[in-house]
Amino acid sequence: MAISTVLPAGGDAVSTASTQTECVADILARELDATIHQWMGLVEKEPELTRIHLNYEERTGHLPLLLHDVIARLRLDKGSKAPASVAASRHGKLRRKQGYTVSMVVDESRFLQVSIFSTLDRNESRVEFSKLLPDVVIIADEVDAQLKQQVLCFLPGNDSEKEEARR
Repeated sequence: MAISTVLPAGGDAVSTASTQTECVADILARELDATIHQWMGLVEKEPELTRIHLNYEERTGHLPLLLHDVIARLRLDKGSKAPASVAASRHGKLRRKQGYTVSMVVDESRFLQVSIFSTLDRNESRVEFSKLLPDVVIIADEVDAQLKQQVLCFLPGNDSEKEEARR
């Protein structure tokens, strides 16, 4: 953080802090734990999700991998094709075994987007504004692609590994 000194008309020096900007991927990497904590707060307020009793690790253990996939996608060269999220497929299979419904997985995914965007909002003064909207599009697309991988695990007779190989 750079500090500059401003001399107002009265002559007394006042320090002001100017913030260095960061790319969205760096902000999300730095704020990973806070984002997960916020997600958990949203989940804990949703009775449909909390009726399935899971401890903190069982509830959030997938999030670091999903968020790392989002961060990796943000860092891909423009025009590069993103690989399917193996973490999302594993998460979908796990949630199905834990008794989740598709609508519950959709809610978790929605909360992930809300948590990511809230993290960016809290760091608004640090975001490289010129890249923000394109990065928001990438985030939404990646989280939706992850949701698709998760939902495929709930379809009867669907082999999500075959779907991943085709993608």
